[in-house]
Amino acid sequence: MLLAEEATVDSLTEAVGVFNDDYFWLWLIIPLLAVVSLYITIRTGGVQFRMIPEMFRVLKSKPEIAPDGKKAVSSLQAFMISAAARIGTGNIIGVSIAISLGGPGAVFWMWVMAVVVCGASFVESTLAQLYKVRHPMGYRGGPAYYIEKGLGQRWLAVVFAVILIITFPMVFNAVQSNTISGAIANSADHAGLDASGNTVFAAVVGVGLVILTGLVIFGGVRRIAHTAQALIPFFAGLYVVIGLLLMVMNWREVPGMFALIIEHAFGFQEFAGAALGVVIIQGVRRGMFSNEAGLGSAPNAAASASVTHPAKQGLVQTLGVYLDTLVICSITAFIILLGQRDAIGDGELQGDLTQFALTAQLGPWALHLMTFIIALVAFTSVLGNYYYGESNIEYLSTNERVLFVYKCVFLAATFLGSLGEIALIWSLADTTMGMMALVNLIAITPLTVIACRLLKDYNDQRRQGLDPVFTRDRLPDVRGIECWEPKEPSRSESERSSA
Repeated sequence: MLLAEEATVDSLTEAVGVFNDDYFWLWLIIPLLAVVSLYITIRTGGVQFRMIPEMFRVLKSKPEIAPDGKKAVSSLQAFMISAAARIGTGNIIGVSIAISLGGPGAVFWMWVMAVVVCGASFVESTLAQLYKVRHPMGYRGGPAYYIEKGLGQRWLAVVFAVILIITFPMVFNAVQSNTISGAIANSADHAGLDASGNTVFAAVVGVGLVILTGLVIFGGVRRIAHTAQALIPFFAGLYVVIGLLLMVMNWREVPGMFALIIEHAFGFQEFAGAALGVVIIQGVRRGMFSNEAGLGSAPNAAASASVTHPAKQGLVQTLGVYLDTLVICSITAFIILLGQRDAIGDGELQGDLTQFALTAQLGPWALHLMTFIIALVAFTSVLGNYYYGESNIEYLSTNERVLFVYKCVFLAATFLGSLGEIALIWSLADTTMGMMALVNLIAITPLTVIACRLLKDYNDQRRQGLDPVFTRDRLPDVRGIECWEPKEPSRSESERSSA
């Protein structure tokens, strides 16, 4: 019976993988993503390149007071919420799988994808700010909101919301908890315990994760934001330091590592049987899983920020793509290619490549350090995934009971993910992620013109030496904008103007 169940899971995993690789991603998602991203890059004048200094400047924006009397989510905190979901298993386990299946060349296509799709990230997050709605704790928004209010297509907005709820709180969340469970099991095995494949051990890890997650998510978006703001700089900084240390230790091999990436990116050599198409698919797909640009997830966090102009948060979220892929994902790739190059293509390792690469370079203690980092990274992603789902649940229904049921289902998915089969979970994640991207890319393409008008308004004010402020009367012909009301002048200002 057990062998039959395993055979069924393997067959399903293989079928889903073939659909993703040979059809869905190869002929639909990747071409669409490339065309839309290039279109946006041209229309915005390469906003992702020419406004990098401005991205750092706007991080300092201060939030307003929310209706409940407390500070709304700041631009930096919204950035951290999205970074919590972005900087997760995609950066470590996802990159490991991409290199294992696609070879070193997959890293190059991750870089290319990040640079090109940054423009899409700017557009989707700017639109999320423009079409956001008020909430007792500040604001809510995202693709579901701009699809309905900007395109007037309520049915498509509902479709997107449902797909996102399946993708992030369910499938992606299972990926994160599965990764935590697997990483801890690797450390336990190294300590002499028989943990890998042990259902009881995985269940204990799952229960612990559920308790920690519940303590945060029942505290609302502010607790999620504060937790992310506390954890992300810590583990991101630690991870970067480890990667740089490894590069210094192996400085003679660094030029050869970059040469290897370029060689395999263009199929000059086949590596572990990986054809050029597989290399590109793995690089682009894992890149999207990691940085989420064009996927439609980060805009849910972007909409929560209290800023004076929609373009500000668009710039902040664009910076998040660079941080995620060009920094964190690159560090993972460097660790693997400098420390475990010979194991690339080993199907049994795949997601464990990073842990074992670090151990090979720094010694057995590094395995436990990597487990700690992976656990922190995946845990913050769990929190980010929860918030994305909550935002879309509230789009579909404002009933408190529905939200409570969602929290319970989310925690159940967190637990079950720690017990699941990693190959099947990743295959399902690829499918639902592609469906989400498909709907979002279709939506933002016609709305890009509005994002460009907002960008022009922003730059016009900056050229005048102003800190850009947007009010909806600056785009009087655009429908569906609920916030951004023109502020009425104070009494003293009215008296001065009348005098």
